[in-house]
Amino acid sequence: MKHHPIRTLVVGVAGIGIGQAALAQASAPLSRAEVKAETRAAEKAHQLAPAGPGSPTAGTPHGPSTTTRAERKAETLAARKAGTLKPAGPGGTVAERMAPPPKSTKTRAERKAETRKAAQEKQLLPAGEGPEAPKK
Repeated sequence: MKHHPIRTLVVGVAGIGIGQAALAQASAPLSRAEVKAETRAAEKAHQLAPAGPGSPTAGTPHGPSTTTRAERKAETLAARKAGTLKPAGPGGTVAERMAPPPKSTKTRAERKAETRKAAQEKQLLPAGEGPEAPKK
């Protein structure tokens, strides 16, 4: 038996419409008082996610600390003296940030020759049109 495409389309649209109507009747909107009551209950149960970016459980403690404050301070001071203290924010340790870049394995003449060859073969991109170029 062949199905007519228009008839199939009409039946599909009707099915979607009936499904949406059933969902709309099943969930009536909450009143302002009901929403406030739910929020207060969630706040008392400590189930509200903190404001701002990040995961909701990022700042929650994982139990009591096993080290004293004096021990933590001593560890931090020792790490600072050794130069292994990781700074706050992005980036590595001071030693990693101050390390010189790796030396090139090619001489200047070799780099110039490669550039000339690429220019002859029309493989160079015009200035400002590479993948790292700023978008306008």
